[in-house]
Amino acid sequence: MKKIFLITWLCLFSAMTAFALDGNEILKQVDRNLNPESFEMYRKLINIEPDGTKKEFVMFSLKKGKDKIASVFLSPASEKGRSTLRIADNMWLYIPNVGKPIRITSLQSVTGGVFNNSDIMRVDYSAEYNCEKIETTDIGYTLYLKAKLKNVAYETVTMFIDSAQLLPNKIECYAASGMLIKNLYFKKIKNFGNDIIRPSIIETDSPLYKGYKSYIVFANVKKKELADEIFSLNYMSKIDGLR
Repeated sequence: MKKIFLITWLCLFSAMTAFALDGNEILKQVDRNLNPESFEMYRKLINIEPDGTKKEFVMFSLKKGKDKIASVFLSPASEKGRSTLRIADNMWLYIPNVGKPIRITSLQSVTGGVFNNSDIMRVDYSAEYNCEKIETTDIGYTLYLKAKLKNVAYETVTMFIDSAQLLPNKIECYAASGMLIKNLYFKKIKNFGNDIIRPSIIETDSPLYKGYKSYIVFANVKKKELADEIFSLNYMSKIDGLR
């Protein structure tokens, strides 16, 4: 009888704890732990095909607030000078030879591979999703997120969080049908200095692209005050000058 009472009490305690937690507040804290409010960074994106062939891209990126990010390609030579801009749900690609920004979508990819534009031009998760359910686990929390708008890359997202650091270990991305589109794995926690401690690698795979993998490696993540004018169509050709 005592054993049954103890099990019942533990179940109720777990349920009450989960109920007391605010999933959206946890999500906002995860966003801040992943990225400062305003910062610059370098990223190497690596696409690996089933035969082992690799293609690498190096980007310099700037992000401000919850929903603004701009980047410029530094390599390979064929991509050098191209830049991207995201403001909320709007995305653009600037190609020097074209001379003006063109609209792109979240499900397209400026680099090919498994990462799409939503992954590459990642804004805060809390800007795109609401937490509809939270569960406690042995190591942290599981957040069940639903898109706020219809034109996002993933209808729902399941985020597995380490409670000690409030950083994600894994994210599962789903279509509206409930089909798993891809997995994101957050690896190799690194201290970048100035209180920025976050995963230095994001790896992805997808059941839709069997045998293909993509990685993003982060370097030189630094807090930096950035003017709003940087995140505009007129500034896309000038981003490289901010390095």
